[in-house]
Amino acid sequence: MTDERLGDALLPIVAKLPRGSGVVFRHYVTPEGERRRMLAQVRRIARARRLVLLVAGPHLPGADGVHGRKALPGKGLATRPVHSIRERIAAERAGVDAIFVSPVFATASHPGARALGRVRFQQLIRDARVPVLALGGMTAARARSLKGIAGWAAIDAWASEARA
Repeated sequence: MTDERLGDALLPIVAKLPRGSGVVFRHYVTPEGERRRMLAQVRRIARARRLVLLVAGPHLPGADGVHGRKALPGKGLATRPVHSIRERIAAERAGVDAIFVSPVFATASHPGARALGRVRFQQLIRDARVPVLALGGMTAARARSLKGIAGWAAIDAWASEARA
């Protein structure tokens, strides 16, 4: 996941992602022209490293798909954020390819938001019919502690690694 907090670390972070992983480009408040230029830079790295590239927020062409509350299948991959069982079921019925369930743990992206925690997270994803990606306060160690996930996403985990 990307956002404006990554600043100049964005491209080096994308360049370090493991081959076969993905990027959800979420620069919501970046002015459109700059957003398009940034996406083009991210897309070049993503193609070279065989990363999946999704765009959240206002549509921009050239990605492998879309991410968002209203994402629908049909033009590439479609993923949705999910915070409850009701949202999970709605996403599955809509035919999305995967869901990002959050916030699993406390996260700087949504300060003060109530985290699901491991138990509620596992209850929410039980019987999921699409791949589940964990989001919110995630690290590699926390991801290994969760059962039934296809992967995990983060912003701060990558940003702190880039600063190290």
